[in-house]
Amino acid sequence: MTWPRYRTTSAFTLIELMVVLVILAVLAVAIVPNVIHKPAKAKRVKAQSDIATIENLLDQFYLDMDRYPTTDEGLRALFYRPEEDEDRWGGPYSKKPISNDPWGNPYVYENPGSRSDLSYDLLSYGADGEEGGEEENADITNWVTDTGEFDE
Repeated sequence: MTWPRYRTTSAFTLIELMVVLVILAVLAVAIVPNVIHKPAKAKRVKAQSDIATIENLLDQFYLDMDRYPTTDEGLRALFYRPEEDEDRWGGPYSKKPISNDPWGNPYVYENPGSRSDLSYDLLSYGADGEEGGEEENADITNWVTDTGEFDE
């Protein structure tokens, strides 16, 4: 005669569940503060990258036109043919018109510039959209400060 086999069910004990919850809580405390500030930093990095890309596009414009766009022509001249020297323009230099900065504000382009070693100034006013500011609101520029670092 064979004895019937009983199914044994395995389950987590209360202590095992508590240990898992404590581990998840510790991970959340360690990770969440780091993740919260990432979108702001990502926008600043995107603006810095955009400015570097726009500088390269402006250099391509310069090679064809032997000048940078005027302030009036602005960054539009990288996509739309300017009226002056139409026959020399080799664009469009970008696949689409230059978009706004990550905060939805237009990039500021001035030629002649007054702060950059280049003949133009290019900047984003940061999260607040106003000149100056600190941290997230700090301007992102294409010129070097007195400390030898790029303005951020």
